[in-house]
Amino acid sequence: MEIESVKCECCGLKEDCTQEYIRDVKAKFDGKWLCGLCSEAVRDEVNRGKRPFAMEEAVKAHMSFCGKIKSNPAVRVADGMRQMLRRRSTDLSSSSNKYNSRSNTTSQVTDSSTFQLH
Repeated sequence: MEIESVKCECCGLKEDCTQEYIRDVKAKFDGKWLCGLCSEAVRDEVNRGKRPFAMEEAVKAHMSFCGKIKSNPAVRVADGMRQMLRRRSTDLSSSSNKYNSRSNTTSQVTDSSTFQLH
């Protein structure tokens, strides 16, 4: 099984893939190799709207879109991950604050024992 480095023809992201996988992807996308993210975007473009695009039109539209964005695809992926982690961190800290406010309470049990929740 031979591994080959291949570059997405839309965004320029490089991946190491088997030759068989590369052939399969090219067969689906009008002879062009697309990374996973771009292939999903093209599939969505084909299936959306009132008049679905032909695969060739969808690939061209997505390539045009990617051409307009000048930044490195790895930087865009990293920015997306950073935003996701930042949102997740904010969600966790707000959840944590809810639990912390409860943890400082004292509870009384009927046998007159006092427990502190931590």
